[in-house]
Amino acid sequence: MTIQEQTIAPTAEGISMVRLPKELLHVPLTMVIFALVVALIANSFWLSAATSAVALSLSVTGLAILYGQLGLVSLCQFALVGVGGWVTLRVGHAFHPPFELSLLAGGIVASIVGLAFGLPALRLRGLYLALVTLMLAGAFQIVISAWGFPDGGPGFLGRADGSGRAMLARPLIADGEVSYFLYVCAVAAIGLLIAQWHKLARPGRAWALIRKGETVAVASGVNVLIYKAWAFALSGFLAGLAGGLLAGNVGQLDGRAFGAFESLNLFALAIVGGVFNWYGAVIAGLLLRAVPALLTDLGIDGYVTIGIFGVALFHALATAPTGIAGQISALIIRLNALLSRGRTR
Repeated sequence: MTIQEQTIAPTAEGISMVRLPKELLHVPLTMVIFALVVALIANSFWLSAATSAVALSLSVTGLAILYGQLGLVSLCQFALVGVGGWVTLRVGHAFHPPFELSLLAGGIVASIVGLAFGLPALRLRGLYLALVTLMLAGAFQIVISAWGFPDGGPGFLGRADGSGRAMLARPLIADGEVSYFLYVCAVAAIGLLIAQWHKLARPGRAWALIRKGETVAVASGVNVLIYKAWAFALSGFLAGLAGGLLAGNVGQLDGRAFGAFESLNLFALAIVGGVFNWYGAVIAGLLLRAVPALLTDLGIDGYVTIGIFGVALFHALATAPTGIAGQISALIIRLNALLSRGRTR
């Protein structure tokens, strides 16, 4: 290391340590403003849609880690949402613990399953990994169609007859629609903070090296196996939390909502929303739930969203690879530059 590098390195490290808390602070502040605005102006229909959107933003955040940080295409993320929802419902109905414990159990099990789903990534990349994970999503669709989601019945599957079905109890502090929406926003903010910290800290630097090339990463002392497994486990955990929050929102889940196509849809909207900025996940979640809700409110067939999202994906890939969030970020940077020039004059 040269004398110049020795003098620059501590300065760069110092800048990183100063900026890290400031960048993390943006997450809770933005989520608080968003939550208060929606809670004040949304009716019951839109409040439910917004709750689902915020919950699913956690799953998109997991996709952003895999694709945005590592360049890995995983098409089984919505299946992991279903795993988290299934475990949350099963634990909640079987043992009636506090909602937080059921939610955490769903996240942990989905993390383990996500790690198992990510094993092909240790050998595969690109199209091959996408095909394998899509097949895993299809396998989950078959299993959940046969099993169904727990609804308070006996046995391992927890299935009840039509008359004996039960709804999953929400947290005691968030039993109402508005309070549960705020609760979901709080959990989502924590999940987004965890993901953002990973991106800014040592794991994020390791993932960036792996994305450049595994040979480069190994030469830099990065354990590729551990950090890839870490990314899939974290992505699965966030997806599991999303599934548990969805279960709490409606009290029950329907297996028909967890088809393999939903994983494709989720990945497409992750790209449209933006995988390189943390708020791109929130934008993608809103697109996934708010656009169909708007069409339903207007009396338009919800399947129209397939065409809308297809056009949006083409536009993102062709002209805006950083997604909507990246365009917003670039606009903010330009505005700050104009303001700075105005002050110096």
